[in-house]
Amino acid sequence: MFTAENAGGCCAVFVPSGGQTKLKEKEERGYWGTKAEFILTVMGAIIGPGNVWRFPYLCYKNGGGVFFIPYILFMVICGIPLFFLETAMGQYTNQGGITCWKKICPLFQGIGYASHLIIAFGSSSYIVIMAWAFFYLFSSFSADLPWATCGNDWNTDSCMDYSIANRSLGVTHSQNTTLPVVEFWERRVLKISSGIEEMGSLRWELVLCLILTWAICYFCVWKGIKSTGKAAYFTATFPFAMLLILLIRGVTLPGAIDGIIYYIYPDVSRLSDPQVWLDAGTQIFFSYAIGLGFLTSLGSYNTYNNNCYMDCFYLCLLNSATSVVAGFAIFSILGFMTYEQGVNIAEVAQSGPGLAFVVYPRAVAMMPMPQVWAVCFFLMIILLSLDSQFVGLECLMTSLVDLYPSYLRQGYRRELVLLAICAVSCLLGLSMVTEGGLYLLQLVDFYVCSGTTLLLLSICQSVSIAWVYGAERFYGNITDMIGYRPSPLMKLCWCYFTPCLCFGTFIFSIVRYSPLKFSSTYVYPLWANVLGWFLATISLALIPLFVLYKIVRGEGTFRQRFLLLCLPEDDLKCLSPLGDDVVAPLTDLKPLPRQDEVSK
Repeated sequence: MFTAENAGGCCAVFVPSGGQTKLKEKEERGYWGTKAEFILTVMGAIIGPGNVWRFPYLCYKNGGGVFFIPYILFMVICGIPLFFLETAMGQYTNQGGITCWKKICPLFQGIGYASHLIIAFGSSSYIVIMAWAFFYLFSSFSADLPWATCGNDWNTDSCMDYSIANRSLGVTHSQNTTLPVVEFWERRVLKISSGIEEMGSLRWELVLCLILTWAICYFCVWKGIKSTGKAAYFTATFPFAMLLILLIRGVTLPGAIDGIIYYIYPDVSRLSDPQVWLDAGTQIFFSYAIGLGFLTSLGSYNTYNNNCYMDCFYLCLLNSATSVVAGFAIFSILGFMTYEQGVNIAEVAQSGPGLAFVVYPRAVAMMPMPQVWAVCFFLMIILLSLDSQFVGLECLMTSLVDLYPSYLRQGYRRELVLLAICAVSCLLGLSMVTEGGLYLLQLVDFYVCSGTTLLLLSICQSVSIAWVYGAERFYGNITDMIGYRPSPLMKLCWCYFTPCLCFGTFIFSIVRYSPLKFSSTYVYPLWANVLGWFLATISLALIPLFVLYKIVRGEGTFRQRFLLLCLPEDDLKCLSPLGDDVVAPLTDLKPLPRQDEVSK
């Protein structure tokens, strides 16, 4: 094993980071006004709509309470260790998700570029959810909810309102009829086409909602963490208030207990299904925002001695607890639907946008004062999405500013670059508010922002820190920051458990791969699946391409280039080359005296 610890004895003369120079740079770069800003911003980044519409469904589908076994295992072995690794790396290096690798292991700086390309793809697509939610929010301010009844311009002759009155008259479900909430979603909001082959025209109402969401995101981020941290006080806390209100309302509805039983009833036999374990792993990576550079960038604004170890534990537990509580809120309301309409819960339990924009609006329409509950729910969805969106933008800007500090930290250049990013992303997002936009959104989400890419990024992170930089050395860095050594389990996970479990999950996801489908009827054409794999490959290919680029641009033999690129930036500063044009072997490089000795 090669680590920086045995590279020519350089670690013995490691020049410690810190001092007046570092403090001056940090003041110019910016830092959190209070620790609460860091906690709330990370909360907003990792707690999103997936906690509300993905985890409850996965729990119900994969054996109820039994699903917590693989979920907790992945949380302990992969989730918390990688969450801590990324946050500590940002705090120690005081750099964003790209330049931090230059200080840790320059050879793997491509990991930072790959993760930021995924953020760029995700920013252009994920924000469309907010545009839909704004459309529903504005529609909620009406005398009657437009998705509650038939008879509107967008409804067809097959529209059938399954209200309590209709059920009492003996109206039964038919395959030839559709619900008004489905027709509102498909024919009014989306005007959805027959497939990705027919993108159709722009939905101008959604275009205006999209522009509104980008404007809000811009003003949340335009002043850097000074505005991001302040915005998090509201955007990260208000969704919890809404979730609590919806939970209290849900559990007091008739039939709620039946939905909760469906949610948590354990089915032990499901543990033998490998798909259950794959779903648990991918959910952890999704909900913890691992592999995207979010945590590294946010952690880089912490003070050097911040106890990020305990912060990570509390944040991870809060994230998972939110998912569990959201499940009770959602399934209590689904139980109410089965009680009122006599449908099987399997017909209404869905994951993804179907839950937020079809199932939940359908349930809200049956409640007293439905407009109030509709406003509460869609405000929650908007704010949950907004947090993750503007943190992604902040992550991009942090890395750009760290790459070009002398240019972007002057005047209004940062604001102008951010405005350009938002404008370009908004233009790219227009393709997803067309009549076929939902198909394209699902394609990007499935391939580019999927668990497969995040698994590979996590494997690269673990290997580079544990086996190249050195797990023991990183432990020493963390000890210097927080004042004590973390649990040995963290080091074991980085070295062995996490990469092995991630690699096994990745292999299984490839073995079980099947072409993408929309709903249960539409199968994406071959060219669309090829396009999806191509977009995923673009980001992941940056890792080996950057390795080749750095080695080709280096000097000396292949071995010399490789070993030098594995050394952290501070170690390279410790080495005194033998000549200006010759790169000497590491064993011949002489260490410079320590800075404290020079001052003496």
